[in-house]
Amino acid sequence: MTVQEIADGLVQACRTGKFDEAYTNYFSKDAKSIEPMGDNPVTEGLDNMFAKAAGWATTTELHGCEVSDPIVAGNYFTTKFVLDSTNKQTQVRSKNAELALYHVKDGKIVSEQFFYDM
Repeated sequence: MTVQEIADGLVQACRTGKFDEAYTNYFSKDAKSIEPMGDNPVTEGLDNMFAKAAGWATTTELHGCEVSDPIVAGNYFTTKFVLDSTNKQTQVRSKNAELALYHVKDGKIVSEQFFYDM
């Protein structure tokens, strides 16, 4: 698969709420995820990334997710996410935008990095 095909597939999976499918189909087993903040800003390995996503889902109710078309440059692509969610503990609903930068190597995403303000 080309970087464009991976980018398009990931965006389509996310637009339809198939986040697990996105990880399974497009990420390397050794991929890492980098957040700008939090107790563990770097998560390494696909199994740990699945666990991180499951943990997020236990604390957050997702109402909607807008995903921009990807922009590809070489072995990288970026997309903008707008998440409409409610924190289950505080019951505060918010809409937050973030940029995601993906690095592709040997036909799989090897890293994702998110940029956002809280």
